[in-house]
Amino acid sequence: MPEISRFFGIIITMYYGDHQPPHFHVRYGDNKAQVTIEAISILNGKLPSRVFGLVAEWAMEHQNELREDWKLVQNETPPNKIAPLE
Repeated sequence: MPEISRFFGIIITMYYGDHQPPHFHVRYGDNKAQVTIEAISILNGKLPSRVFGLVAEWAMEHQNELREDWKLVQNETPPNKIAPLE
């Protein structure tokens, strides 16, 4: 589960060969969620609303990079790091 970004205590990862739809994993303290890349919505899990807002802002800024990283991990290739939210 390679880490692709980290900001404000939020850790973003993707798993090799993970299930559809394209998504990424978010950890924040004891909270975990899977967030879809296309709709930028929570697929599974829960996040505090403030944290989800930050994740959604970051994902919108980096949606194309997330799509590319999804393709890479589906082929068992390490994803590229993505700049954090500032």
